[in-house]
Amino acid sequence: MKSLQPVRGTHDLLPDAFRRHRHVAGRAKAIAEAYGYLEMATPIFEFTDVFKRTLGDTSDVVSKEMYSFADRGGEEVTLRPENTAGVCRAVMSNGLRQSLPVKFFYDGPMFRYERPQKGRQRQFHQIGVELIGVEGPLGDVEVIALGAHILKGLGILDKTTLELNTLGDQDSRAAYRAVLVDYFTARHAQLSEDSRNRLERNPLRILDSKDEGDRRLVADAPSFQEYLTPAAKDFFAAVTAGLDAVGIAYRINPRLVRGLDYYCHSAFEFTTTELGAQGTVLAGGRYDGLIEMMGGPATPGVGWAAGIERLAMMVADVAPPARAVAVVPVGVAAELEALKLTQSLRHAGFAADLGYSGNLGRRLKRADRIGARVAVILGDDELARGAAMVRDLDTGDQAEVSLSALQDHLARFR
Repeated sequence: MKSLQPVRGTHDLLPDAFRRHRHVAGRAKAIAEAYGYLEMATPIFEFTDVFKRTLGDTSDVVSKEMYSFADRGGEEVTLRPENTAGVCRAVMSNGLRQSLPVKFFYDGPMFRYERPQKGRQRQFHQIGVELIGVEGPLGDVEVIALGAHILKGLGILDKTTLELNTLGDQDSRAAYRAVLVDYFTARHAQLSEDSRNRLERNPLRILDSKDEGDRRLVADAPSFQEYLTPAAKDFFAAVTAGLDAVGIAYRINPRLVRGLDYYCHSAFEFTTTELGAQGTVLAGGRYDGLIEMMGGPATPGVGWAAGIERLAMMVADVAPPARAVAVVPVGVAAELEALKLTQSLRHAGFAADLGYSGNLGRRLKRADRIGARVAVILGDDELARGAAMVRDLDTGDQAEVSLSALQDHLARFR
């Protein structure tokens, strides 16, 4: 039945997949904390205006991909398609501008109505960091270094390439915008419908277009580097010098852009060839104009986000949890003692699983199915002697062990 299937573009995280998922998020969190980034969370939905004001009506996210609806109170709300806007909203809502700079790490689900494919779902999960209140290039270097450190900690940095570009300052963008308008206006008929709509409102977004015809035009468009101000060139030079100083390799990609108005200076992506078309695994940039666009004062910011699903597909096998001690009662009289023993083992730090029902053979099959390391068999005769039968499920060897010495005996099977 259709109703018994997950909604298209969503998926269940069953234990094996979830173990990889939490490995990615947990490793990233630990490394981020070493850089002083503290974990926080924003609501999964926000007022729609939080995203419309920042992402813009002409962006694909707002015009095609957001899950927006009116709640029962008539408020327009949206499931978050990304988390930077929500974090910046939280900085403003909670009066955190008085404590700048602030450094945040997050992980959680995001929602976009896109065509599902490998590494891309409609409900997906991201880790991310935001450094708000640092205007100098050292902030850019730090967040990029943190991203590289996390990828290295996951064992996949050598499978990625850091692509880097500068989007310049406001004067640089204004000069480049004028040139782009002239260039694309002369080729108006060749543009896709979406790019024609963007031409007047934000021509830089054309550079983000996925349309093949647009991409051919973009390939011959004037280069941003020709219109950078001296200050913008100096900022980018400081970023590259910082990356060189800490030994992070990068490749300059002059076509790497962020079309949104609030982005400036550094734009970067860690890309891979291992995931097919979904080659970007971590991406970010500087967004000094975002909080101002939301109605606050000019506040510098830089950060990145990475898809947990994509990272999880790249990491090596994650170690499974500790193999359990299976406590197997034989007969009704032993079940209460088995329950008490199982709890005592758990409180002593063992992973322990209770065989709930069935005969001895059935309960041992369950122990084998869950990958238990050892079985503790409790029967009437053993209990009368204050003992249990301990069976090594890997070798089949077994021995009777007194209950008083049981925990010490089981320590070898941890």
